[in-house]
Amino acid sequence: MVAEPGTESASTPATASAGVRSHTLALQRWPMSQLALDVQTTQPHLYPPRWTLGAPAHFSTSSSLSFPSSPSSPSSSSSPSASPSPSSSPSSTSSAPPGATASSSSPSSPSSFFQSHRRMTDAEVEAAIEAAPPTSGGSSLLMAALPPRLVPYAQLMRLDKPIGTWLLALPCIWSIGLATPAGQLPSLYMMALFGAGAVLLRGAGCTINDLWDRRLDAAVERTRSRPLAAGTLQPRDAVALLVVQLSLGLVILLQLNDYSKLLGASSLALVGTYPLMKRITFWPQAFLGLTMNWGALLGYSAVAGGVDWAVCLPLYGAGVAWTLVYDTIYAHQDKKDDARVGVKSTALLFGAASKTYFAAFTAATAAGLVAAGLAAGAGPSYYAGTAGMVGHMAWQIQNVDLENGPDCAAKFGSNKWAGGILAAGILADKVAASGWHDWYEAM
Repeated sequence: MVAEPGTESASTPATASAGVRSHTLALQRWPMSQLALDVQTTQPHLYPPRWTLGAPAHFSTSSSLSFPSSPSSPSSSSSPSASPSPSSSPSSTSSAPPGATASSSSPSSPSSFFQSHRRMTDAEVEAAIEAAPPTSGGSSLLMAALPPRLVPYAQLMRLDKPIGTWLLALPCIWSIGLATPAGQLPSLYMMALFGAGAVLLRGAGCTINDLWDRRLDAAVERTRSRPLAAGTLQPRDAVALLVVQLSLGLVILLQLNDYSKLLGASSLALVGTYPLMKRITFWPQAFLGLTMNWGALLGYSAVAGGVDWAVCLPLYGAGVAWTLVYDTIYAHQDKKDDARVGVKSTALLFGAASKTYFAAFTAATAAGLVAAGLAAGAGPSYYAGTAGMVGHMAWQIQNVDLENGPDCAAKFGSNKWAGGILAAGILADKVAASGWHDWYEAM
């Protein structure tokens, strides 16, 4: 229950629970951060003070409530506020251990609320699912061309965000190029086959991820409009889509040699388990790297009939290190929400030292690419591509603002150019070795 301005109220647990439910029903279309903020500020006894040892005790139990304008009346610009008396809140009678400092500040904005890093209860997660807004159709030409009922399926596959497909396909292109014998050109057919496979496997991975994370996604600002989190699609719809994607992926896999069929099928273990890693380790980005760069092995075997580990192992390691850079940058967008809901990431693990780690991973990427090039007998164009990719990574590290979500997203998206520079270097190396005439004839 909410006190009128200038009055005091005392809430029993039963009435407090009823008040929370009434707020949830009334604010179903409001952002989750505001919903959780209202629950915290109107029910201060549900949030005990935090104690810091080694300082004199100070108590603060004041809280304020502000109501944002209703979705049905966006022109509203003012709202009543209530300040419960310290004596009316059970938390005001909390006792502090000797030498402890208590703070029970009630944030006045969603950003300050996130900084508390308090884990959400099951009830709040359920409220977040109810409050998640419907998914929009996006602005891409593909989304605009699709029938409205297919748009959520395309969004579940992330067809409106192709950067992930590029990041999955590029290691395949690298290894296809390196596996191509000297004097020959990379197979356009093989690259097209792997490109189509990247679309399907990336879509399947995103579908599995969203099935695992649909409750967590509803509690994170950036992901709560995803189709499963927003309720636009049901889990059974996602499972049906997953079956279709895996079936089409199997058709592509069957076009490869037997060694590659087994190697490709084994990647599904990583695809299926990666979404769980953020729950058990601070290194989910490393597992993502193992998954996203599997094509560094598979592309080579598809051309050569097997894996040359002297080439593929350092190439694979370089891709994993690259992924640790770009996906940690990406994870910095969600670090406050992740800490609040209990999700782990390298962004939280590295914290303020992230750029130091990025520099180390960039050095590892460079070392792996050089080692792979030496083993493959690559020429100058390959090393020029390697230098260009490493230079792009250094530029990202130098310029990214890890406290700026849009900038993190922009730097993450630019990695298609980083990987593309290396792919161009490999292609140029093959063209130089075989001659432009042969390349023209192959086209």
